[in-house]
Amino acid sequence: MKTRPTRSAQQGDRQATARYILKLYVAGQSPKSVNAIVNIKKICEENLQGRYQLEVVDLFQQPHRAQGEQIIAVPTLIKKLPPPLRRIIGDLSDSERVLVGLDIQSNA
Repeated sequence: MKTRPTRSAQQGDRQATARYILKLYVAGQSPKSVNAIVNIKKICEENLQGRYQLEVVDLFQQPHRAQGEQIIAVPTLIKKLPPPLRRIIGDLSDSERVLVGLDIQSNA
């Protein structure tokens, strides 16, 4: 008799192998921007090692990159993949909030 994995087990398997595409929008070398870059790199290396692509976009150097992304504050982290699209605003210092926001850790 063959057993099927539960829905939560299947979701956990997908999360363990999912590739994350992240964009972090910052404003120059402000303290919040620098902290956000350091924090997201640490979170990604500890939780998504080898399974993420992070692009840092400095809106002082490339203001046109904010068009179409609805950036209203910086720093803003956008999770493009896996779905659903998520936005997290701030310096990303609350790693638990970031992990929940990225669907890496449950809210439980």
